[in-house]
Amino acid sequence: MTVRRALALVIGAVVCAGALGTGCAQQPSGTTSRDSQPPGTSASPPASAQAGPRHSFPRPLPGVGPAVRARLPDASRQALVVTGATESSNRAEAVVWERHPAQGWRAVAGPWPAHNGLRGWTDDHEAGDLRTPIGVFRLSDAGGRLPDPGTRLPYDQDPEFAVSGTGHLGEPLEGSFDYVIAIDYNRVPGTTPLDKTRPLGEDRGGGVWIHVDHQGPTNACVSLSEEHMRALLNVLDPDKEPVIVMGPASVLAR
Repeated sequence: MTVRRALALVIGAVVCAGALGTGCAQQPSGTTSRDSQPPGTSASPPASAQAGPRHSFPRPLPGVGPAVRARLPDASRQALVVTGATESSNRAEAVVWERHPAQGWRAVAGPWPAHNGLRGWTDDHEAGDLRTPIGVFRLSDAGGRLPDPGTRLPYDQDPEFAVSGTGHLGEPLEGSFDYVIAIDYNRVPGTTPLDKTRPLGEDRGGGVWIHVDHQGPTNACVSLSEEHMRALLNVLDPDKEPVIVMGPASVLAR
């Protein structure tokens, strides 16, 4: 081998080694670098970055915040939520909800229009204040002038549920107590809604019912149309320990 040929071989080896060291080597056949992927594609993220399994949680009672939810009896699986727009409003909306172990609370009836006390709502109800008590109360007893429409609640049909006269807007009150459900505010549960016993005293009011709407605000009760009263009586189940959750939206959301 001549000196000139040996020198050429040495120079060629040095140039090839330099090219490999600067990343210019050709990609192996059938592979593509991250930078050379076609537009609009991306490499799969590492396993640690991929989304894990989704978890679902039981739905809380809609429109009802944690402070009010804490007042729900643990065993209650039915709730009639009656929501007013403001503390002074005497019109409201009513929805019946049921609690299921996996899904949480689901609507089963409503929404229905409702009336409440002429002067709105209060968390310190007194007799004659024309306001509906705010809070969570059990629904345990029903009755009315008309026969039992098929409710599972204890039902007292009695002619004493008759009412006459006019309401706050001059509307007739006749038929308002054809169907009633006692709200367990200042009363003895397990008795007819006609029972006038007031455990908290007469000054705290009483006789707060859900009854048939007379197209006007009430003294303190909640009223629904006759059709919706029958539907409510038929859906309430004492085994589910039903309650009413009622008040203005801003208070219920607390």
